[in-house]
Amino acid sequence: MMRKILQVFVLLFITLKAGAQDPEFTQFYANPLYLNPAFAGSVHCPRLCLNYRNQWPALTGTFVTTSASFDGQINALNSGLGILVLTDNAGEGTLNTTDVSGFYSYQLNINREFSIRAGFQATYKQRKVDWDKLTFGDMIDPRYGFIYPTTEVRPPTTKSFTDFSAGLLLYSAKIYGGVAVNHLTEPEESFILPAPGSKLPMKITAHAGAIIPLSSRRNDETYISPNILYQLQRDFQQINVGVYIAKPPLVGGLWYRNRDSFIALIGIQQGIFKFGYSYDITVSKLANASAGSHEVSMGIQFPCHPKKKRFRAVKCPSF
Repeated sequence: MMRKILQVFVLLFITLKAGAQDPEFTQFYANPLYLNPAFAGSVHCPRLCLNYRNQWPALTGTFVTTSASFDGQINALNSGLGILVLTDNAGEGTLNTTDVSGFYSYQLNINREFSIRAGFQATYKQRKVDWDKLTFGDMIDPRYGFIYPTTEVRPPTTKSFTDFSAGLLLYSAKIYGGVAVNHLTEPEESFILPAPGSKLPMKITAHAGAIIPLSSRRNDETYISPNILYQLQRDFQQINVGVYIAKPPLVGGLWYRNRDSFIALIGIQQGIFKFGYSYDITVSKLANASAGSHEVSMGIQFPCHPKKKRFRAVKCPSF
């Protein structure tokens, strides 16, 4: 019983001290709109992306995140449009988040080699807490454990608000990079009353990479692609460094993240379909307890209608 009480106090302390952090995807290029709003319409043809992530499945209260997005280019406007729906369940459904986002981007060709895309994202965000899954100190009997009903006043269990993000992409046929800023207005996300530290903190993402062909043959698309991603959200920082190797239809990748984990990836892209699986191999103190993280991505790259003018697409890995 003392162990259970101690766990309650530890969880309470962690809850008070923890800072908010957005859900993340290891296969960030397989979820391009979530990575950077400027990716909307960046491949010209319509595409559908589906993503699933189960983080630390061996722990009680795992994090499960799913998303679905669709985007394409509107030639008449020289612009990209997109939509994304994301759900995130934390603590076995104790805290549920649903995002519905719309995207707009505009492409400008700087010269014969480089293009720039600017993107904007507007999100309706809803968070729900399952009050019946929460436990409080007045529910504890020193001898028999959690046997009493709580006298805590039940607050509103749903919080809804709007959120805005923006991003830029600069790219050529061989190199690419971008910056995205999420939660520009840092909206209030408290379920009860506005309080210090209850705003959704701004997130800054920077990413860059290159495509290096490994064959001089015209129809051989074998390449190696080194990449780096950096994210900052309040006190949380993350750096992913890795490389993709592609020999169509297969793609493999290996990443290292923040002295926390190695990431192994395997993907296949055949025709208009693609499928990817990645596994986060935890190397921190959670290694024996977390069972890593699993992520699956699926996508459909729909055929294009006849092009009315030349379009320079972003050439980067699909996973």
